[in-house]
Amino acid sequence: MDLRVFTEPQQGASYDTLLTVAKATEDLGFDAFFRSDHYLRMGAADGLPGPTDAWITLAGLARETRRIRLGTLMTAGTFRLPGVLAIQVAQVDQMSGGRIELGLGAGWFEQEHKAYGIPFPAERMARLEEQLAIITGLWATETGAAFDYAGSHYQVENSPALPKPAQAKVPVLIGGHGARRTPRLAARYADEFNMPFASLADSERQFGRVRRAAEEAGRKAGDLVYSNALVVCVGKDDAEVARRAAAIGRDVDELKANGLAGSPAEVVEKIGAYGAIGSSRVYLQLLDLDDLDHLELIAAQVLPQLG
Repeated sequence: MDLRVFTEPQQGASYDTLLTVAKATEDLGFDAFFRSDHYLRMGAADGLPGPTDAWITLAGLARETRRIRLGTLMTAGTFRLPGVLAIQVAQVDQMSGGRIELGLGAGWFEQEHKAYGIPFPAERMARLEEQLAIITGLWATETGAAFDYAGSHYQVENSPALPKPAQAKVPVLIGGHGARRTPRLAARYADEFNMPFASLADSERQFGRVRRAAEEAGRKAGDLVYSNALVVCVGKDDAEVARRAAAIGRDVDELKANGLAGSPAEVVEKIGAYGAIGSSRVYLQLLDLDDLDHLELIAAQVLPQLG
């Protein structure tokens, strides 16, 4: 079971804070550091000092880390043109020495688009499918050949399909709860399918849909990595769990029901239950980025039991 650190900087984090957490992620033995791709806070958080851009952040972290993998859950397809995103990801992959992963989604938070003058189009899933085709097509085109694509939303003509990532293939992550189009897109384009903030039953059901879609597409279901993203709140005792839950404005019982909360032993048991339904990777949604003791506790008492 891989454990990855997943941050939500729109809730309030500077680049320096993210750099501190990313370095701790590497030093403590976690597999990867991922971040969301949002420009507006959600809920009661103040969001200060303001949003940071996902790919600018990852470019900086690519030069400041050496081992951990870096990526997004999920890059919003509404924020970037597919050709531009292919260039950005390839460049950051080169800057990292081949440690980048691209999580790509359709985009959903309409208010952040209004707040920063970003168009929020209809048919976002149709656009996402074309974006995936273009990005993966550009990367797969042999150097010296040209890439063309004629879609309903995007057209590419005689592209040199450069630059290339450092990796032979940048892993692509697709995720979500959709029952039909999401599994089909994952079966066609994804190296990993991620189920965000879902119960064991819902995760198992969606993993099954993706496995069936992969087989129908001519792939082996086991060719994909299956993962979950879950909020984490671990404490040495009940008082520490309660303190950490209060710091992120959540209820302990709710966190235990919907995430990974409690003692290290409780969290190991819950992660094991996700492993039993086919998940081999968990993204730990760390909401209090100033509490590095929390990360150290997970590294010392949870990670060794799952590595």
